[in-house]
Amino acid sequence: MVCEELGSVVVRESAEPSAGPGQVVIAVEAAGVNYVDGLFVRGRYQIKPPLPFVPGSEVAGTVVAAGPDVAAPAVGARVLATCGLGGFATRVAVPAAAAVPLPSALDAARAATFTQSHCTALFALRERAGLASGETVLVLGAGGGVGLAAVQVAKSLGARVLAAASTPDKREAARAAGADATIDTAGDVKTAARELSDGGVDVVYDPVGGASAEPALRALREGGRYAVIGFASGEIPALPLNQVLLRNRAVVGVDWGAWSLRNPAGQRALLEELLTLVASGELTPVAPRTEPLDGAAGVLDDLLNRRIVGKVALVP
Repeated sequence: MVCEELGSVVVRESAEPSAGPGQVVIAVEAAGVNYVDGLFVRGRYQIKPPLPFVPGSEVAGTVVAAGPDVAAPAVGARVLATCGLGGFATRVAVPAAAAVPLPSALDAARAATFTQSHCTALFALRERAGLASGETVLVLGAGGGVGLAAVQVAKSLGARVLAAASTPDKREAARAAGADATIDTAGDVKTAARELSDGGVDVVYDPVGGASAEPALRALREGGRYAVIGFASGEIPALPLNQVLLRNRAVVGVDWGAWSLRNPAGQRALLEELLTLVASGELTPVAPRTEPLDGAAGVLDDLLNRRIVGKVALVP
């Protein structure tokens, strides 16, 4: 699926990639669809790859070729990989170090929709916001893929989770993922969150921005932390700094993508920790909806317009 002009993707055939030095070629069984993929195609991301390009930043599948200097993973190994671009294809070449063995508990669709959402959640909640066992976290956009991952990761850290979402099906998905209570974002988010948390939440996890941001900030208790993940609503909120000053609150930025590129060893450890939780059964990623690869255009449009519950994987 090639983006030849901004705003659209089309099916094209090309020669299969070969494995260069330090690379493996993966036969893609599933490609995860992330919000950033839609931003790339619309030309709305801060990084703007030259046209034409193949979007898709997460894949899972089988290694079918390896460069002459690659010892692992071996041909035949089932892996997941973060590739940046190129994932919406039947074959993709990636650095061997980016291909991580799949635990048996993860099928291809779950594996292809795992890394970005769950690594962002663990990095944000534990490393940036310092979420501790017994604390309460309010997850905004809790019915989307990023939000559902945050619900599950927060629960694995021993937190109580309030899940805020805009529709009944999204709130039900969050509850099924482990949320302790849900909040309708069309209502009074601040009051509901305070009532459900005995006076205020400890952490807000916000991948949405927009109208719910300020009420969520006001729902923080003394020493509460507001984690800024992204702006899926399309609106970057202007937060009143007096509400940060009051009760010694803090606002923390979360740029997992940039951090992971600067800290490959730390990222590998973060991912391996999450995969260990999956293998042990402590973390069970929600199964994504699957669509054919040539349906990528419609999926990206639905994702950008927030019509999707959970995640979607494209299957060649």
